[in-house]
This record gives sequence, C-alpha cells and structure tokens, in this order.
Amino acid sequence: MILSSAAVMIVLFGSAAAQTSTPKSELGSQTAKNGFRNEDEIAAKLNNWRADEDARTWLAAMNYKTGEIAGVAATKPHGEKSDVQLAIKTKKGEFSEGISIKLVSSENGFNQIDKRWLSHYATMWQLPQDVVDALKFFVGEVKPSGPSRNSERMFLDELDKQKQKAVVDFFTAKKSEIVSDLLKGDGVYSADWIMVALKAGAKPRWVLRRIDYAVDYFSRGAVQITSGGNLRIGRITMQRKGGDAGRETARMLQFKINPALLFD
Repeated sequence: MILSSAAVMIVLFGSAAAQTSTPKSELGSQTAKNGFRNEDEIAAKLNNWRADEDARTWLAAMNYKTGEIAGVAATKPHGEKSDVQLAIKTKKGEFSEGISIKLVSSENGFNQIDKRWLSHYATMWQLPQDVVDALKFFVGEVKPSGPSRNSERMFLDELDKQKQKAVVDFFTAKKSEIVSDLLKGDGVYSADWIMVALKAGAKPRWVLRRIDYAVDYFSRGAVQITSGGNLRIGRITMQRKGGDAGRETARMLQFKINPALLFD
C-alpha cells in the first residue's frame, strides 16, 4: 500500500539533530558538510558515523538518536534497489534500512531506475500477450510493420490505435504496482529510503525521503504516450534503451526519472 501520509523530507544538522523539535513537514534539503563522489563513499561515511557529521545527520534523519546507537554496518548489495544496506544496533534492538541513492549533476538530469529485457518484465508484471506484442515493436525485437521514424523499431505513437490502447490501459491499471517495483523493489534488499545528491556545486546538496513517498510522488499523473513516442507513467518515462553501439542490449526497456524533483 502506498502511504503518502508517511512522506518525510529530512534535513537535520549534526549529531544534535535527533533532538530537534522542528516538524518534519517543515524541514528542507541540506548541503553536505563534506563532499562525496559515489555510493562507496556514502557507505564509508556511514561506517564511520561516529566521526562523520553527515552520517550522523543521515541516521538522525531516519529517526535514530545517535546517543542510542551502538553500531552501524553499511554494505553495498549488488543489483538490488538498495544501493546501501544498513544494519543498525541500538539500545532498542537491531534494525535494517535500505537506501536507494541517486547522484545527479543537474536539476534537470535524468537517472535510470530500472533496465531489463522485455521478457523479464513480461514475467514480472504478467503482461498480456497483446501488450508484449506491441512492446516487441517498440524495443525492436520485431521489425516495423508499417511506416516508422526508425528502420529498426517502431515508436509507440506509430503503432495502430488498438496496440496503443492496450499498452496505455495495462500500465494505467497496474501503475501503483509497477512504480513500486521500479523504485522500491521487494525482498530483503528493497529500499526503505531514497537519497538524492545534487552535485552541481563544490559540495553536494542532498535530500532523504521515505521510499513510499517517492513511489506516491512519481506515480502522480496519467499514463500517456509522449510526443516522442515513449510512455509516461506518472512522472516516470519508459523508453527503449538504445545506444550500446547497436548491440542487442540496445533493445532492453529502461525507466527513468528526474530525481531532483524530490527537492521540491
């Protein structure tokens, strides 16, 4: 279930942040005290939380009082929605938090959130055969059956109206489930939080939100075929991967968002 009321945008300062009485709804984004370049450095900062002010701020943002924390172990699971997985020991017990991290260099930048073969999505979401058939034209697994702007594939707006309707109707009906899969994932390493680091200046600005907020936020809006022939699912764009010097992997489906929107 998507819990938009549980949305939290966190911006706490220093180790004293856990004691703040400022309502979470009034908090905004923040500049990191010390810069970082990638997920590895963020994990290292969290492992060094006793000496790292940013890490203590992030832990406080996740509602952990630093005075009650006995230990933090940050790891990087491979190929999961959580880019950093935390095991946190406190006086109240042991807890796990998964953080999806998006690093962007521009407020208008886009970030891939998922990329797979069409057959994988067909199984995962139980795509009807007419939707699979339409998307095979879209990714280029089947050559164009009519006029197209690309000799290797067809854009969604070039498909016949019945195929277009099948695609739009399916993604409309399954939108909440699909967006949750794309952003949150499932299983042990599903994401509990999403951190966006905007690296447009000397030091990154960051924002940390609960993943259920992000799922709700990026779900907002209609499912529709764009003027460029891709699919918009709320605030998410579905497109053919392309590139890869024409290798077969160019035929994969990918989903993209602008993570910087979470600063608003």
